Amino acid sequence: MNEQSERAAGRQFTDEQLQDLVVSTDSGARSPTSRSVALLISGLALAWSLFQLWIAQPQLWFAQYLPVLNSSQTRPIHLTFAIVLAFLAYPAFKASPRRHVPLVDWALAAVGGFCAFYVFLYSEHLALTARSGLPTPTQVVIGTVGLAILLEASRRALGPALTVVGLVFLLYAYMGTGWLIPDLIEHEGLSFSALINAQWLDTAGVFGIPLGVSTAFVFLFVLFGSLLDKAGAGNYFIQLAFAGLGHLRGGPAKAAVVGSAMTGLISGSSIANVVTTGTFTIPLMKRVGFSNEQAGSVEVASSVNGQIMPPVMGAAAFLMVEFIGISYLEVIKHAFIPAVISYIALIYIVHLEALKKDMPALGEAKSFGGMIVRFFVGFAVAGAGFTALIYAVGALRAVAPALTGPIMMAVLLAVYVGLVAVAARRPDLALDDPNAKEIRLPTVGQVYATGLHFVLPIVVLVWFLMVERQSPAKSAFYATALMLLIIVTQRPLKALLRGQGEAVGSETRAGFGDLREGLIAGARNMIGIGVATAAAGIIVATVTKTPIGTELAGLVEQLSGGVLIIMLMLVGLFSLILGMGLPTTANYIVVSSLMASVVVSLGAQEGLIVPLIAAHLFVFYFGIMADVTPPVGLASFAAAAVSGGDPIRTGFTAFFYSLRTVALPFLFIFNPTLILYGVDLGTMAGVLQALFVFVVATFAMLLFAAATQGYFLAPSRLHESAALLLVAFTLFVPNVWLDMVQSPFRAVPPAAFERVLAEVPEGTRLRLQIRGPDFNTGEMAETTLTMTAEGASAAERIQNSGLLLMPEGDVVRLEEPMFGSTAAEKLADFDFYSDTPVELAVVQVPRDRLPAQLFYLPALLLLGLVIALQRRRQTKPAF
Repeated sequence: MNEQSERAAGRQFTDEQLQDLVVSTDSGARSPTSRSVALLISGLALAWSLFQLWIAQPQLWFAQYLPVLNSSQTRPIHLTFAIVLAFLAYPAFKASPRRHVPLVDWALAAVGGFCAFYVFLYSEHLALTARSGLPTPTQVVIGTVGLAILLEASRRALGPALTVVGLVFLLYAYMGTGWLIPDLIEHEGLSFSALINAQWLDTAGVFGIPLGVSTAFVFLFVLFGSLLDKAGAGNYFIQLAFAGLGHLRGGPAKAAVVGSAMTGLISGSSIANVVTTGTFTIPLMKRVGFSNEQAGSVEVASSVNGQIMPPVMGAAAFLMVEFIGISYLEVIKHAFIPAVISYIALIYIVHLEALKKDMPALGEAKSFGGMIVRFFVGFAVAGAGFTALIYAVGALRAVAPALTGPIMMAVLLAVYVGLVAVAARRPDLALDDPNAKEIRLPTVGQVYATGLHFVLPIVVLVWFLMVERQSPAKSAFYATALMLLIIVTQRPLKALLRGQGEAVGSETRAGFGDLREGLIAGARNMIGIGVATAAAGIIVATVTKTPIGTELAGLVEQLSGGVLIIMLMLVGLFSLILGMGLPTTANYIVVSSLMASVVVSLGAQEGLIVPLIAAHLFVFYFGIMADVTPPVGLASFAAAAVSGGDPIRTGFTAFFYSLRTVALPFLFIFNPTLILYGVDLGTMAGVLQALFVFVVATFAMLLFAAATQGYFLAPSRLHESAALLLVAFTLFVPNVWLDMVQSPFRAVPPAAFERVLAEVPEGTRLRLQIRGPDFNTGEMAETTLTMTAEGASAAERIQNSGLLLMPEGDVVRLEEPMFGSTAAEKLADFDFYSDTPVELAVVQVPRDRLPAQLFYLPALLLLGLVIALQRRRQTKPAF
């Protein structure tokens, strides 16, 4: 794009400046003029990617010639690469030199790299000394220097927020008391050597779970996305979105949403997503009638939502696996419906904006309803094909198990060559100038065949995750391995199939060049994540070594007055504020470590059983909103740079468009079915229930969007918007109304607990209200514990629960639950050795009651009334 067209578009930055904005944030802004230094940085990044590919799959044919490293060895090497590259790639300040690496940065890179590599080099010695509680003075010095350099690397790569938070937690862990530390979370303080031992030398601090997730899972997925993008998949997805949606009313905005959703599958950065898709979509949105701020806001809302879209979710999906202790597939299952309905609602929001402003379509207008029908038909066909593939492979495995693997590989290669042959018949895709006088949007028929081979690695990833039930790391490795083949061979194959035999050599070299650049880009994109997960380990270690993890619930309870909805608002606000200076991954680690258990425990005190996954998703959703929200909102600033709009107004508009993302966490806290909690997808009944939940939730979210936009079939009056909000709320959480009318449980005296437990059907979930002295304060506390009746008799069911009951007349005392049981974990805050006993206060047994869906009827009648009122004022079709 030339400078004249950029000025015409009202843009504040050129393409080069926008790319500089992305690399400054994601991969480091330094670009040395010295060829040897540039080669060193690229070489280190390339070596990091190759190292990660090696440790991802040690069972390959060459594994016998290379040592196999365990997690306590791979994590320090991972951090060594991240720290060294952070100081070489990220300048210290905005005014620092970008064309060469200062001597101080060389020194910090060398010393920081040594401190991290020391943990690998002397891992056996550390196991006998520091990790046994006896750190040597040398080890303490190395750990101290390593922590200081890590925090500086974090400041460079991520900004000051995580560094400041890390320092605050280190001071709190060391001091324990002070005028700024509330009495509730005071402690004796750790000695300096114990602090350094816990944070750097042990395996639970900097080198703990967050860095382990970055090493084992996140790098591979980021690398996979980088290779896909370098191969041309990002451009393909954008073009496909425009071919399918660009012809609709407000089509560029709808295409921006879908394009960003697909790009979000391969990009972990909302800012890179904004710039990548926004340079094309934002000018086209402005062209059909969106203001500068609206165009930027649509791109921001859709790009940031890419962080909640499985399978990567800004690396949070893999962290949830480790923090919650559930499988990766379970995380995907719980996160899928909220993410999809959020994107569907955003498409509807921009559709409503197009209706309000009577925006034209680009080219010949097409039917929005027809597009939806075609989408669902295509989705059904793809689903049927995938199901048929599962049965076909199952049959092959039953007939010839030894040949299944080779045959599947041969078929995969044949399909790949066939799809490349189809793509070779069409010219390669190139983005058009969005500011050209005449826009000619491509058709789906012209675009879809040019990049179908990019879908194969995604299919392989899904296959190994969902069908073969392999680990995320192994699944990502196989998908990445196929991507390596594609990026190297697609160019020469196309040249050969197009009859350009003389170009095969040059295209092969270009393919290897793409491979090299993709590997380097993937590693550079990981610098910030690697440093962030290591620095966030400081917070995790502090939470485990001090009372803040267990006592924060009491502090939040005091602030909220014990009211759950106020507590949730405080937690959401805390997540939002903390996220304003942190990347998604670091913010999720910090807030979930502090707040997820608080949501669960305070919910239990209110009698609401909040699943741990719902609490984690709650803090995660609010954390990602920080990329939107002023005054920081980095994605909003990036979008404003493209659109020429005001960044603060862009941020507020994007936040308004993202209200659905703010509302969703509250909804699935009170109705966990929205995240398919308790829904068994292994049965037909479970699948049908999931489909029902999806349809109802989507419909409710569309009504919520219409209410917040002030437009449904016509401009809405205030009472109509309020009615739409009421209908949407009822469809989302009908159980709230039913609970007001009919209690879900009947109370049973504790003395009758065993008799009732013997009578209820197996699998019944009872609620037990436990009362007793708090272990830390001695004051009386209450909580609600769920218990599933598992076993043939009451005694067996009690034994399976881990509870130890001591009936004494009408009172049922509790001894400390069996070690390792769920009950022991849930009741850990009670003092079972106090003179005041811990006792079973109330037993709540589920009662038969009306289905909550009955409240859909008055809600739909109210909706019908709103439709009747608005139909009188409707002047244009709703779709």
